[in-house]
Amino acid sequence: MKRTLAIAGSVAMVALAGCASKADRKAASGSFEYLKTKQQQELKVPEGLDTPKTSREFALPELGKGANPELVGKSLPVRSPSLVLPLVTGSHVEEGKSSATIWFDQVDDSQPLSQAIWNSLLSFLDEKGIGVDSFSPENKVLITDWMIITQEIEGPWYSVIDDESEIGRRFEFKLDVKPHGRSAALTVDLKDYMQTLGNDVIAEVDELQERREEVDVLNQVIGHYEYQIQLEKTRRIAQIRQGLSTELGFNADGDAAYIVGAKYDVAWPRTLLVLRKLGFDVKDLDKSNGLLFVSYNGGEDSWWGGLFSSDKELLKKGDYRLKVARAGAERTSITFMNNESKPFEANQVSDLYSSFAEVMSEDNLDI
Repeated sequence: MKRTLAIAGSVAMVALAGCASKADRKAASGSFEYLKTKQQQELKVPEGLDTPKTSREFALPELGKGANPELVGKSLPVRSPSLVLPLVTGSHVEEGKSSATIWFDQVDDSQPLSQAIWNSLLSFLDEKGIGVDSFSPENKVLITDWMIITQEIEGPWYSVIDDESEIGRRFEFKLDVKPHGRSAALTVDLKDYMQTLGNDVIAEVDELQERREEVDVLNQVIGHYEYQIQLEKTRRIAQIRQGLSTELGFNADGDAAYIVGAKYDVAWPRTLLVLRKLGFDVKDLDKSNGLLFVSYNGGEDSWWGGLFSSDKELLKKGDYRLKVARAGAERTSITFMNNESKPFEANQVSDLYSSFAEVMSEDNLDI
């Protein structure tokens, strides 16, 4: 009987030990005897005697500026620090920066970087059903409306029902854009905070919790931005692989050219696929200027195997250049040139048109 009671008592002790509350798991545990330790005075050496040698190897460092001296014992939080996660391509954080800030670099030239960041932030707020209190693109500041969430507050281990707490937060987003416009820092500050616990209202939080709130919402914004980028990439790949219509026309300089029915960012990679299918090797390229330096090697299986007028060859093997340029919101011009940047004559562009347009219109080209 005594053994049975002893075993039951041990099981109960183990159960009690494993039922620590969330608050207990967030604070330091163990012995706090060190709090009773008093600072020892330095050794006073009488005049005329040598001072013994001492070491500072185990000396405690001085408290840094702004450090909270009350974070000791049970008051010391032991949760992992809140870190900003630079998930977006071209993003990074500055080491040692206390604010919730992330830097973005321009990697997509389809729109200005600042516009892309604001659009993504507004899209995130709209998706979460969060209003905008004020927004000034000129001052580069956006202040959100209240973000209201309901959170369960864990009671004692023996409690069957947990309490619910309503938390409201308002944030201020600031955008710092470099003069060249290709780098920008997005910073978030907790502007207002209010939490209800029963009949109690908490309107202030400590610095650690404030940073945790700021980093949490910033990481959500970053995650949404990255998701939008990946979604846009998927859409672009689908568009690139999809056949595009082509017609004969002229570029902005009046030279004979092919006019593709797609915006520049879709027509550019699509042209690379088409050229490869047509038997061209791309030697060099510059997307910012729309220039392609290619070499045509020919071959029996090449695109223009049937492009002969009797024994006359319409396109000789050798080096050529192409100029890809915007011709409108959803149109792009492609100009073939010789190796000295002289555009093809209109009759030559016309002769090559049918085969070029046929490959450009094919679906599911390999990427």
